[in-house]
Amino acid sequence: MLMNNLSFNRIPINKPSITKEEELYVMDSIINGWGENCYQYIYKFEEEFARYNNVKHAIATSSCTGAIHLALLALGVTVGDEVIVPEISWIATVEPVLYCNAKPVFADVSKHNWCIDPVSIRNKITSKTKAIIVVHLYGNMTEMDEIMKISSEFGIPIVEDAAEALGSTFDGKNAGSIGTFGLFSFHGTKTMTTGEGGCVITNDDTLAHKIRVLNDHGRNSKDPEHKMFWMRDYGYKYKMSNLQAALGFSQIKRISELVVKKREIFHYYHQHLNQLKIQMNVEQSNVYNSYWLPTIVFQYEGFERDEFFKECYTKNIDSRPFFYPLSSLPMFKSRKENINAYDLYSKGINLPSFHDITFNELDRVIELILNFVNRYE
Repeated sequence: MLMNNLSFNRIPINKPSITKEEELYVMDSIINGWGENCYQYIYKFEEEFARYNNVKHAIATSSCTGAIHLALLALGVTVGDEVIVPEISWIATVEPVLYCNAKPVFADVSKHNWCIDPVSIRNKITSKTKAIIVVHLYGNMTEMDEIMKISSEFGIPIVEDAAEALGSTFDGKNAGSIGTFGLFSFHGTKTMTTGEGGCVITNDDTLAHKIRVLNDHGRNSKDPEHKMFWMRDYGYKYKMSNLQAALGFSQIKRISELVVKKREIFHYYHQHLNQLKIQMNVEQSNVYNSYWLPTIVFQYEGFERDEFFKECYTKNIDSRPFFYPLSSLPMFKSRKENINAYDLYSKGINLPSFHDITFNELDRVIELILNFVNRYE
């Protein structure tokens, strides 16, 4: 039986959609993107990405992790500062806080959208709070109206980790364009890709300049004493390559198409699974959800997540677990008072949603889920 199940083609959790157009742009960068053209596609990509998100500045980076680090550095986060972060996220959200020698403060998430809870944020603010990082999880949007009220009330900048929410909107504004900074990931699993890579967006001219200087080894072309190979202070290099940017430039031109496909995949799952005792990604009336990863939180008593993964393996289907609470990781002190986060993670599953997935493959995933939950009915 096992051999028969594994004879089915494997259904991966995610992979990029690459067309001939992407191949042509990348080939052009390989042939012509050198010398005076070595930044050509980086500039094109940044301009197109800023235009798509309706912001003034986009700075391409080598990863979203690097983008978050640059944003925190530009805000002056340093030793003794606190940065409030959501309890549920990939660790890349919190690592840059540690790079700055600051303290991450874990806030609980909402049961409704799995994103950081504004009430929990208020309870975590102290005189040392220097920034708040919000994460738009799996395409879901944080309650940005409440978050921005907190920002205004306490004078604390908001950093939007929109790595998983490119294409989502809140009140018509793109994820990442609402706070002081928006950060994105273009890892190969994301809705659009540059292979690896990220981006910082902002409408603040001064902060954008700081980011560019920090991301160029500290070189500042506006410094009156500026000259080649001289800088006043050290910086970093989280730059994206011209080859990656060529791929990104082509992908961002297709972003509406890519997001629409993600939404079609989610709605097909939802149509066939909504009668079960589950919670799936939410889309409030003022939100447009890009549904990066269709996600199920099972509500069945005694649900065994590891057993579900075993079942997926036997059917040659990839799935992913919901993120662990960050404070449950060995390097942090457990914060089990964040009860929503500690309840959600053991019940959550991410489903396959690559752009070229077929209806037959979706039906295989749906059949597996329906058969699996029968044991709890």
